[in-house]
Amino acid sequence: MPRVLSRIACLLTTLSLSIALALPAAAFETRARAAWVYDLTTDTLLLSKEADVPLPPASMSKLMTLNMLFEALRDGRVTLDTQFSVSSRAKSMGGSTMFLDETDRPTVEELIQGIIVLSGNDACVTVAEGLAGTEDNFARLMNERAKTLGMDNSTFANASGWPNPNQRMSMEDLGLLAKRLINDFPEYYGYFGQLEFPYDNRAPQNRHNRNPLLKLGIGADGLKTGHTQEAGYGLVGSAMQGNRRLVFVITGMASEAERAQEAERIVSWGFRQFAQKTVATQGQEFARADVWMGSETSVGLIAPEDMSLLLPAPMLENVTGTVEYSTPLEAPIMQGDKVAELVIDRGDMQPARLPLVADRSIERGGIGPRLRTAFSVLRTKLTTAKDAPAQ
Repeated sequence: MPRVLSRIACLLTTLSLSIALALPAAAFETRARAAWVYDLTTDTLLLSKEADVPLPPASMSKLMTLNMLFEALRDGRVTLDTQFSVSSRAKSMGGSTMFLDETDRPTVEELIQGIIVLSGNDACVTVAEGLAGTEDNFARLMNERAKTLGMDNSTFANASGWPNPNQRMSMEDLGLLAKRLINDFPEYYGYFGQLEFPYDNRAPQNRHNRNPLLKLGIGADGLKTGHTQEAGYGLVGSAMQGNRRLVFVITGMASEAERAQEAERIVSWGFRQFAQKTVATQGQEFARADVWMGSETSVGLIAPEDMSLLLPAPMLENVTGTVEYSTPLEAPIMQGDKVAELVIDRGDMQPARLPLVADRSIERGGIGPRLRTAFSVLRTKLTTAKDAPAQ
């Protein structure tokens, strides 16, 4: 029996189905050279602009150094109290600094704060040398680890983000790294929201976190700024409002003020222009599908559980979807088997595809159902042949 894909359009409410049209969601235009915005709670990509292009990451690449250090903590290779020595090379690093010198023995916890809050290049080199012997060895390990994490558009030449032609990251890779730091290392994530770190009171003017969103009361709690002449001003940010968390990355802004304004604008857009909506309740039937050679002739296509989606605000009251499945379904079918998909239109966003399952088990039919099916197919073929125009 030939099998074709069946599509049934529907408007989703809690308990009813009908046909309707949806309005497209308004696109967001960012001033950033490249950007990536993601709803972590619902695993929904909201915005991608040149997000797969490898670009100079500046100090935002320090997140990879922190990832390597957090992994060492998780594996027991170091503890928060482990002390690292400071080399003359680390001391000589320019740019942002903890003002370390060779007599210091900073702890891992102090170095974490020195990297996050002070953006210390000397702290990054100290970590690199403490974990891998040399910064070159550490960069090699960073590259190897990046590949295993799926960061295919990133290469590292150093631990700090110091300008180098081989120091490149895409905004998507930075976002994937941010997701990992939030999800896999919650015990250390609080450091990203720390407002200041007056290490040994050596540089009072450099004790403040550079993240412009942390003091705005909008739920921002991370992660890392970056700036070089080549890269412009960038930010890997995250904010939590209610039960939703946004993660975003921007780069190429012209000034600190423009970076702060664009970051706040993105947070506002991400939370105000999207909301979660329940689109299916457990057991809700969306369609019935014909069954081939079964003990019953049709089966209900139902939601296996309550399902919610992140949707653009203009579409919340007018959610449309399509049920897709190969028809007819072939017996035997087990209750709970995935037999269809509910495809939800989300305007400019990627459509969502949710599973639908069989509402009951249907055994392969005996001789009676098989004969009825065979006669039905034969009758259809004869009718089609009879109605066909003469050649």
